Amino acid sequence: QVQLVESGGGLVQAGDSLRLSCAASGRSFSSSAMGWFRQAPGKEREFVAVINRRTDYADSVKGRFTISRDNAKNTVYLQMNSLKPEDTAVYYCAADSGGSYRGITDMDYWGKGTLVTVSS
Repeated sequence: QVQLVESGGGLVQAGDSLRLSCAASGRSFSSSAMGWFRQAPGKEREFVAVINRRTDYADSVKGRFTISRDNAKNTVYLQMNSLKPEDTAVYYCAADSGGSYRGITDMDYWGKGTLVTVSS
């Protein structure tokens, strides 16, 4: 059974940093596209960052967030710096069973999310 479990969320102040982790189990995702997505209250889930052979970021987080992975641990990370109140959301980890990112609706596996709250 494939599981993705996020951790590292919490309440921080604007300008602070957080590192989210997503531990995968049940299969290896070393060759898969893995990403982070977020959903703020009253809004649709949106793309944040993805990593496969390269990394891509939403414009709103470029220069502040960094996605990385440790294939030996089957884990993907999201380092978030210079956090803003508008970054407040539930952050989800997801994986595509293939190697390329095809879009949010094509992600095959999802975690349950971790809440990040940024106060002003």
